[in-house]
Amino acid sequence: MGIDLKYNFSTFREKYLGNIRFWIFIFFIIRLYGITDPPLEIAHNWRQVTGDMVARNFYEVDNNILYPRLDIAGEKTGITGTEFSVLNYLMYLLSLIFGFHDWFGRLINLTVSSFGVLYFYKLLKLRFEERFSFFAAFILLTSVWFMFSRKVMPDTFSISLVIIGIYHVYRYADSMKYIRLLYYVMFVTAGVLSKIPAAYLLVVVAYIVFDKNIALSIRAWIISCSILIFIPVIWWYFYHVPFLTARFGFSHYYMGTGFAQGFHELADNLAPTFEKFYFDALKFSGFAAFVAGLILAFVKKEKKLLLVTGICTIAFLVFMLKAGRNFYHHSYYVVPFVPVMSLLAAYAVMQIRKEWMQIAFVLIITVESIANQQHDLRIKYSEKYKLSLEAIADSLCEKNTLVAVNGDENPQLMYFLHRKGWTISSEKVADNFFLKELQGKGCEFLFLDKKKSADAVFNSLSEYKVVFEDQHFIVYSLVK
Repeated sequence: MGIDLKYNFSTFREKYLGNIRFWIFIFFIIRLYGITDPPLEIAHNWRQVTGDMVARNFYEVDNNILYPRLDIAGEKTGITGTEFSVLNYLMYLLSLIFGFHDWFGRLINLTVSSFGVLYFYKLLKLRFEERFSFFAAFILLTSVWFMFSRKVMPDTFSISLVIIGIYHVYRYADSMKYIRLLYYVMFVTAGVLSKIPAAYLLVVVAYIVFDKNIALSIRAWIISCSILIFIPVIWWYFYHVPFLTARFGFSHYYMGTGFAQGFHELADNLAPTFEKFYFDALKFSGFAAFVAGLILAFVKKEKKLLLVTGICTIAFLVFMLKAGRNFYHHSYYVVPFVPVMSLLAAYAVMQIRKEWMQIAFVLIITVESIANQQHDLRIKYSEKYKLSLEAIADSLCEKNTLVAVNGDENPQLMYFLHRKGWTISSEKVADNFFLKELQGKGCEFLFLDKKKSADAVFNSLSEYKVVFEDQHFIVYSLVK
């Protein structure tokens, strides 16, 4: 009996290669590589360890989700206003079963973000053709989401929750099942609380609200539920975060800047701002597809696509103005807009007539994007020396001992010390008056990373006793 290779390949392509679930699974497996690594990546390690600190303190100190705390507030409690700790609290809940491991955050984010891509595809399928939805979801999967969906950061996590919620409200408009409304409120509230910029995507709900073909009662329920979503969000970010900051005397969360100032900061730095789009988001080939898709959508008068793009772009511009200089300083600020860019990039791919050319173009986008992100799957050996910090500290002092470390504004070294205290610059270390002030606040040990310290710093500490030294660190006792 002969084997019909053409038939078998067509079946395989339809069942697997053309199935977005297959690719989401493949990319999930790929990103499991190094999933248990500590937060030692060069990029965004500081952002990850702050989240890890919050989760670890839920586990070790106090599990009240309304009072997140960090380890870098000196002699203070460390309680402060942060993004609402949905991701961090899920880490805490897993820790109750398995003990605390910081990589839980990576796995949780990767899982939720993978579902986010799936629901992005399912959402698009409600209004666009399947092949177009497949390409858009695939491009999103290989975009900057490839990297950020495996970090202990709430960026792709929050957007994914909002996308899942929006899918359910669109399904409610079609089916009138109230359980869909409940899912909408649950997922979107969790997403926007996790990171407030995710709220900008809710503008696409206006597509339903202003659709006169949908019953007024359905639209009224959607509006009511959307208002309900923002009640806890407004309370958390505009009442509780300022309250925690004032009450406990430690400021951490950035609430943005004024729109006028944000405009000037972006206008004065157009090159790095533009770079977030043409490189960080989809890389060069993906951005070229996005621009081509935008132009073609105008030429072909794709009203539905242009409407979605337009309202999302206006809403995102508001966020950019509020973020100001932080937008171009951090590559993760562009993450919320990447689904929109993927949409237009997919539209450009769909305008290519031959299927093999469509696949080739998407392959180019994929290879370039992943080639520029694959380094994030590995930890540099040169960074692993930091993992010895906790053992050094354990040999010198108790867990509740206040310490200082020359980590500058990056809390990474303090996280690995597993202590509370101050992360300061090497310049501050050389300021004897400042060290006396730390002593007065209860700081007992000073940990110095030799890579960050010049000889002048060591010379300024001659009056303090060295209690530990190896090739990487030197520790001084500040207790007389």
